[in-house]
Amino acid sequence: MRVVVTGAAGMIGANLLRGLNAIGIDDIVAVDDLSDGAKYANLAGASIADYFDRRDFYSRFERGELGRIDAVFHEGACSDTMEHDGRLMLDLNYRASKTLLDACQAQNVRLLYASSAAVYGGSETFREEPAFERPLNVYGYSKLLFDNVVRRVLPTATTQVAGFRYFNVYGPHEQHKGRMASVAFHHFNQLRSEGRVKLFGPYGGYAAGEQARDFVFVDDVVAVNLWFLAHPEASGIFNLGSGRAQPFNDVAAAVVNAARTERGEAPLSLAEIVAAGKIEYIDFPAALVGKYQCFTEADLGRLHGIGCNHAFADVAQGVGRYAAALRAST
Repeated sequence: MRVVVTGAAGMIGANLLRGLNAIGIDDIVAVDDLSDGAKYANLAGASIADYFDRRDFYSRFERGELGRIDAVFHEGACSDTMEHDGRLMLDLNYRASKTLLDACQAQNVRLLYASSAAVYGGSETFREEPAFERPLNVYGYSKLLFDNVVRRVLPTATTQVAGFRYFNVYGPHEQHKGRMASVAFHHFNQLRSEGRVKLFGPYGGYAAGEQARDFVFVDDVVAVNLWFLAHPEASGIFNLGSGRAQPFNDVAAAVVNAARTERGEAPLSLAEIVAAGKIEYIDFPAALVGKYQCFTEADLGRLHGIGCNHAFADVAQGVGRYAAALRAST
Protein backbone atom coordinates (compact mmCIF):
# COMPACT_ATOMS: atom_id res chain seq x y z
CA MET A 1 0.00 0.00 0.00
CA ARG A 2 1.25 3.48 -0.91
CA VAL A 3 -0.06 6.38 1.18
CA VAL A 4 0.41 10.13 1.58
CA VAL A 5 0.55 11.86 4.96
CA THR A 6 0.23 15.64 4.85
CA GLY A 7 1.30 17.54 7.95
CA ALA A 8 3.70 14.64 8.44
CA ALA A 9 6.04 16.64 10.69
CA GLY A 10 3.17 17.74 12.93
CA MET A 11 2.20 15.93 16.10
CA ILE A 12 -0.59 13.74 14.71
CA GLY A 13 1.18 13.24 11.38
CA ALA A 14 4.44 12.16 13.03
CA ASN A 15 2.66 9.64 15.24
CA LEU A 16 0.66 8.42 12.27
CA LEU A 17 3.88 7.75 10.35
CA ARG A 18 5.04 5.53 13.18
CA GLY A 19 1.65 3.84 13.43
CA LEU A 20 1.74 3.04 9.72
CA ASN A 21 5.30 1.70 10.03
CA ALA A 22 4.16 -0.51 12.91
CA ILE A 23 1.64 -2.28 10.65
CA GLY A 24 4.20 -2.72 7.88
CA ILE A 25 3.47 0.33 5.71
CA ASP A 26 6.55 2.34 4.78
CA ASP A 27 5.80 3.36 1.19
CA ILE A 28 4.77 6.76 2.50
CA VAL A 29 4.95 10.16 0.83
CA ALA A 30 5.40 12.72 3.61
CA VAL A 31 4.26 16.30 3.03
CA ASP A 32 4.93 19.32 5.22
CA ASP A 33 6.56 22.75 5.47
CA LEU A 34 10.01 22.57 7.04
CA SER A 35 10.64 26.30 7.05
CA ASP A 36 11.01 25.63 10.78
CA GLY A 37 13.87 23.20 10.27
CA ALA A 38 13.70 21.86 13.82
CA LYS A 39 10.51 20.01 12.86
CA TYR A 40 12.70 17.51 10.98
CA ALA A 41 13.01 15.71 14.33
CA ASN A 42 9.41 14.54 14.01
CA LEU A 43 10.25 12.82 10.72
CA ALA A 44 13.53 11.34 11.93
CA GLY A 45 13.10 7.74 13.00
CA ALA A 46 10.10 7.12 10.76
CA SER A 47 10.46 5.15 7.54
CA ILE A 48 9.17 7.09 4.52
CA ALA A 49 9.65 6.74 0.76
CA ASP A 50 9.53 10.40 -0.33
CA TYR A 51 9.03 13.95 0.92
CA PHE A 52 7.35 16.99 -0.68
CA ASP A 53 7.03 20.55 0.48
CA ARG A 54 3.37 21.49 0.83
CA ARG A 55 3.81 24.29 -1.73
CA ASP A 56 4.67 21.70 -4.37
CA PHE A 57 2.52 18.76 -3.35
CA TYR A 58 -1.08 19.81 -4.04
CA SER A 59 -0.63 20.87 -7.65
CA ARG A 60 1.59 17.89 -8.45
CA PHE A 61 -0.86 15.45 -6.87
CA GLU A 62 -3.73 17.09 -8.74
CA ARG A 63 -1.88 16.50 -12.02
CA GLY A 64 -1.31 12.84 -11.14
CA GLU A 65 2.47 13.18 -11.00
CA LEU A 66 2.89 11.03 -7.89
CA GLY A 67 1.70 7.84 -9.57
CA ARG A 68 -0.55 5.36 -7.82
CA ILE A 69 -1.65 6.39 -4.32
CA ASP A 70 -4.02 4.24 -2.29
CA ALA A 71 -4.91 6.65 0.51
CA VAL A 72 -4.19 10.17 1.74
CA PHE A 73 -4.11 11.05 5.43
CA HIS A 74 -4.62 14.81 5.34
CA GLU A 75 -3.35 16.18 8.66
CA GLY A 76 -1.79 19.38 7.29
CA ALA A 77 -3.40 22.64 8.40
CA CYS A 78 -2.87 25.89 10.22
CA SER A 79 -4.05 24.84 13.68
CA ASP A 80 -3.28 28.07 15.55
CA THR A 81 -6.68 29.01 16.97
CA MET A 82 -5.32 32.50 17.75
CA GLU A 83 -4.46 33.18 14.10
CA HIS A 84 -6.84 35.88 12.83
CA ASP A 85 -5.68 36.09 9.20
CA GLY A 86 -8.77 34.64 7.55
CA ARG A 87 -7.23 34.69 4.08
CA LEU A 88 -4.32 32.55 5.28
CA MET A 89 -6.58 30.22 7.24
CA LEU A 90 -8.97 29.57 4.36
CA ASP A 91 -6.14 29.10 1.89
CA LEU A 92 -4.36 26.50 4.05
CA ASN A 93 -7.33 24.78 5.68
CA TYR A 94 -10.08 25.05 3.09
CA ARG A 95 -8.76 25.61 -0.43
CA ALA A 96 -5.88 23.12 -0.17
CA SER A 97 -8.28 20.53 1.29
CA LYS A 98 -10.86 21.12 -1.45
CA THR A 99 -8.18 20.72 -4.14
CA LEU A 100 -7.10 17.48 -2.49
CA LEU A 101 -10.65 16.15 -2.20
CA ASP A 102 -11.38 16.79 -5.88
CA ALA A 103 -8.12 15.14 -6.94
CA CYS A 104 -8.73 12.11 -4.71
CA GLN A 105 -12.19 11.59 -6.17
CA ALA A 106 -10.87 11.97 -9.72
CA GLN A 107 -8.07 9.46 -9.10
CA ASN A 108 -10.06 7.01 -6.92
CA VAL A 109 -7.86 7.68 -3.87
CA ARG A 110 -9.21 7.29 -0.34
CA LEU A 111 -9.13 10.44 1.81
CA LEU A 112 -8.97 10.44 5.60
CA TYR A 113 -8.68 13.98 6.92
CA ALA A 114 -8.42 16.10 10.05
CA SER A 115 -11.38 18.22 11.00
CA SER A 116 -11.71 19.75 14.47
CA ALA A 117 -14.01 20.00 17.47
CA ALA A 118 -13.57 23.77 17.05
CA VAL A 119 -16.51 23.57 14.63
CA TYR A 120 -18.78 23.27 17.70
CA GLY A 121 -17.45 26.49 19.24
CA GLY A 122 -20.14 27.96 21.43
CA SER A 123 -22.35 24.87 21.34
CA GLU A 124 -23.06 22.73 24.39
CA THR A 125 -23.83 19.65 22.30
CA PHE A 126 -21.02 17.91 20.44
CA ARG A 127 -22.77 15.80 17.85
CA GLU A 128 -22.03 15.79 14.12
CA GLU A 129 -25.09 17.81 13.11
CA PRO A 130 -25.33 21.34 11.65
CA ALA A 131 -27.61 22.52 14.47
CA PHE A 132 -24.70 22.24 16.91
CA GLU A 133 -21.94 23.74 14.76
CA ARG A 134 -21.11 27.27 15.95
CA PRO A 135 -17.41 28.08 15.47
CA LEU A 136 -15.97 30.87 17.59
CA ASN A 137 -13.02 31.72 15.34
CA VAL A 138 -11.89 31.58 11.72
CA TYR A 139 -9.97 28.36 12.38
CA GLY A 140 -13.18 26.57 13.38
CA TYR A 141 -15.00 28.12 10.44
CA SER A 142 -12.34 26.94 7.97
CA LYS A 143 -12.76 23.39 9.20
CA LEU A 144 -16.56 23.55 9.09
CA LEU A 145 -16.53 24.98 5.58
CA PHE A 146 -14.61 21.96 4.32
CA ASP A 147 -16.77 19.52 6.31
CA ASN A 148 -19.81 20.99 4.56
CA VAL A 149 -18.22 20.44 1.14
CA VAL A 150 -17.57 16.83 2.15
CA ARG A 151 -21.21 16.45 3.13
CA ARG A 152 -22.21 17.49 -0.38
CA VAL A 153 -19.77 15.03 -1.95
CA LEU A 154 -20.47 11.98 0.23
CA PRO A 155 -23.71 10.82 -1.48
CA THR A 156 -21.92 10.42 -4.82
CA ALA A 157 -18.36 9.77 -3.63
CA THR A 158 -16.52 7.12 -5.62
CA THR A 159 -14.19 6.16 -2.79
CA GLN A 160 -13.81 6.50 0.98
CA VAL A 161 -13.92 10.00 2.50
CA ALA A 162 -13.69 10.15 6.29
CA GLY A 163 -13.25 13.27 8.41
CA PHE A 164 -12.27 13.27 12.08
CA ARG A 165 -13.24 16.05 14.43
CA TYR A 166 -10.29 15.92 16.78
CA PHE A 167 -10.89 17.07 20.33
CA ASN A 168 -7.97 18.01 22.63
CA VAL A 169 -5.18 15.78 21.35
CA TYR A 170 -1.97 15.42 23.38
CA GLY A 171 1.09 13.24 23.06
CA PRO A 172 4.65 12.95 21.75
CA HIS A 173 6.04 15.08 18.89
CA GLU A 174 4.28 18.36 19.76
CA GLN A 175 7.37 20.21 20.99
CA HIS A 176 7.28 22.56 17.97
CA LYS A 177 3.77 23.86 18.60
CA GLY A 178 4.61 26.64 21.06
CA ARG A 179 1.49 28.12 22.65
CA MET A 180 -0.69 25.60 20.76
CA ALA A 181 0.95 22.60 22.43
CA SER A 182 -1.26 20.64 24.80
CA VAL A 183 -1.78 21.59 28.41
CA ALA A 184 -0.09 18.30 29.37
CA PHE A 185 3.07 19.38 27.51
CA HIS A 186 3.07 22.82 29.15
CA HIS A 187 2.43 21.31 32.59
CA PHE A 188 5.32 18.87 32.22
CA ASN A 189 7.72 21.70 31.42
CA GLN A 190 6.32 24.04 34.07
CA LEU A 191 6.70 21.39 36.74
CA ARG A 192 10.27 20.70 35.66
CA SER A 193 11.32 24.38 35.50
CA GLU A 194 9.20 26.01 38.21
CA GLY A 195 8.14 23.16 40.48
CA ARG A 196 4.44 23.81 39.86
CA VAL A 197 1.87 23.94 37.07
CA LYS A 198 -0.46 26.79 36.10
CA LEU A 199 -4.19 26.62 35.46
CA PHE A 200 -6.89 29.18 34.81
CA GLY A 201 -8.85 30.32 37.82
CA PRO A 202 -12.66 30.56 37.95
CA TYR A 203 -14.34 31.35 34.62
CA GLY A 204 -17.58 30.64 32.82
CA GLY A 205 -19.33 29.36 35.92
CA TYR A 206 -16.59 26.83 36.60
CA ALA A 207 -14.39 26.75 39.70
CA ALA A 208 -10.62 27.10 39.40
CA GLY A 209 -9.22 24.40 37.11
CA GLU A 210 -12.62 22.79 36.66
CA GLN A 211 -13.22 23.83 33.05
CA ALA A 212 -13.39 20.44 31.32
CA ARG A 213 -12.29 19.19 27.93
CA ASP A 214 -12.32 15.91 26.08
CA PHE A 215 -8.60 15.09 26.21
CA VAL A 216 -7.57 12.34 23.78
CA PHE A 217 -4.17 10.62 23.67
CA VAL A 218 -2.55 10.70 20.25
CA ASP A 219 -2.02 6.92 20.24
CA ASP A 220 -5.81 6.56 20.30
CA VAL A 221 -6.17 9.04 17.42
CA VAL A 222 -3.72 6.97 15.37
CA ALA A 223 -5.54 3.74 16.23
CA VAL A 224 -8.87 5.11 14.96
CA ASN A 225 -7.27 6.40 11.75
CA LEU A 226 -5.79 2.95 11.15
CA TRP A 227 -9.16 1.32 11.85
CA PHE A 228 -10.62 3.39 9.01
CA LEU A 229 -7.71 2.41 6.77
CA ALA A 230 -8.67 -1.21 7.40
CA HIS A 231 -12.36 -0.44 6.70
CA PRO A 232 -12.58 1.32 3.32
CA GLU A 233 -16.36 1.06 3.36
CA ALA A 234 -16.58 3.52 6.30
CA SER A 235 -17.17 7.12 5.19
CA GLY A 236 -18.55 10.19 6.89
CA ILE A 237 -17.65 12.83 9.46
CA PHE A 238 -16.92 11.55 12.95
CA ASN A 239 -16.01 12.93 16.35
CA LEU A 240 -12.66 11.67 17.55
CA GLY A 241 -12.28 12.21 21.27
CA SER A 242 -12.32 9.96 24.30
CA GLY A 243 -16.04 10.57 24.84
CA ARG A 244 -15.20 11.63 28.40
CA ALA A 245 -14.84 15.25 29.59
CA GLN A 246 -12.28 15.72 32.37
CA PRO A 247 -11.27 18.92 34.18
CA PHE A 248 -7.90 20.57 33.65
CA ASN A 249 -7.25 19.77 37.31
CA ASP A 250 -7.10 16.10 36.31
CA VAL A 251 -4.34 16.83 33.77
CA ALA A 252 -2.33 18.79 36.33
CA ALA A 253 -2.73 16.02 38.90
CA ALA A 254 -1.70 13.37 36.37
CA VAL A 255 1.50 15.29 35.51
CA VAL A 256 2.41 15.84 39.16
CA ASN A 257 1.71 12.21 40.08
CA ALA A 258 3.64 10.89 37.09
CA ALA A 259 6.69 12.76 38.40
CA ARG A 260 6.10 11.36 41.87
CA THR A 261 5.80 7.82 40.51
CA GLU A 262 9.14 8.24 38.74
CA ARG A 263 10.71 9.13 42.10
CA GLY A 264 9.06 6.16 43.82
CA GLU A 265 6.60 8.36 45.73
CA ALA A 266 2.91 7.67 46.32
CA PRO A 267 0.35 9.65 44.29
CA LEU A 268 -1.44 12.59 45.92
CA SER A 269 -5.05 13.69 45.75
CA LEU A 270 -5.89 16.97 44.04
CA ALA A 271 -6.42 18.65 47.42
CA GLU A 272 -3.01 17.46 48.58
CA ILE A 273 -1.38 18.67 45.36
CA VAL A 274 -2.95 22.12 45.76
CA ALA A 275 -1.97 22.26 49.45
CA ALA A 276 1.61 21.41 48.47
CA GLY A 277 1.71 24.40 46.12
CA LYS A 278 2.09 22.30 42.99
CA ILE A 279 -0.79 24.04 41.20
CA GLU A 280 -0.99 27.81 40.71
CA TYR A 281 -4.33 29.24 39.55
CA ILE A 282 -3.99 32.36 37.39
CA ASP A 283 -6.49 34.96 36.18
CA PHE A 284 -8.37 34.04 33.03
CA PRO A 285 -6.82 35.93 30.07
CA ALA A 286 -8.87 38.84 28.75
CA ALA A 287 -7.93 37.88 25.17
CA LEU A 288 -9.83 34.60 25.51
CA VAL A 289 -13.04 35.92 27.04
CA GLY A 290 -15.93 34.85 24.82
CA LYS A 291 -13.66 32.72 22.64
CA TYR A 292 -13.03 29.80 24.95
CA GLN A 293 -14.76 26.45 25.21
CA CYS A 294 -15.20 25.68 28.91
CA PHE A 295 -16.59 22.21 28.25
CA THR A 296 -16.21 19.73 25.42
CA GLU A 297 -17.15 16.06 25.23
CA ALA A 298 -17.29 14.05 22.03
CA ASP A 299 -20.52 12.26 21.28
CA LEU A 300 -19.17 8.96 19.94
CA GLY A 301 -22.49 7.56 18.83
CA ARG A 302 -21.74 7.87 15.12
CA LEU A 303 -18.25 6.36 15.52
CA HIS A 304 -19.63 3.42 17.47
CA GLY A 305 -22.51 3.09 15.02
CA ILE A 306 -20.18 2.10 12.18
CA GLY A 307 -18.45 -0.50 14.35
CA CYS A 308 -15.40 1.40 15.63
CA ASN A 309 -15.40 0.67 19.36
CA HIS A 310 -11.86 1.62 20.28
CA ALA A 311 -11.17 1.82 24.05
CA PHE A 312 -9.70 5.26 24.78
CA ALA A 313 -7.22 6.04 27.55
CA ASP A 314 -8.37 8.36 30.32
CA VAL A 315 -6.23 11.32 31.39
CA ALA A 316 -4.37 9.46 34.14
CA GLN A 317 -3.41 6.64 31.75
CA GLY A 318 -2.58 8.77 28.71
CA VAL A 319 -0.75 11.57 30.52
CA GLY A 320 1.21 9.02 32.52
CA ARG A 321 2.42 7.40 29.30
CA TYR A 322 3.10 10.78 27.71
CA ALA A 323 5.09 12.03 30.71
CA ALA A 324 7.23 8.89 30.57
CA ALA A 325 7.90 9.52 26.86
CA LEU A 326 8.82 13.16 27.55
CA ARG A 327 11.24 12.17 30.30
CA ALA A 328 12.86 9.62 28.00
CA SER A 329 13.36 12.22 25.27
CA THR A 330 14.85 14.97 27.43
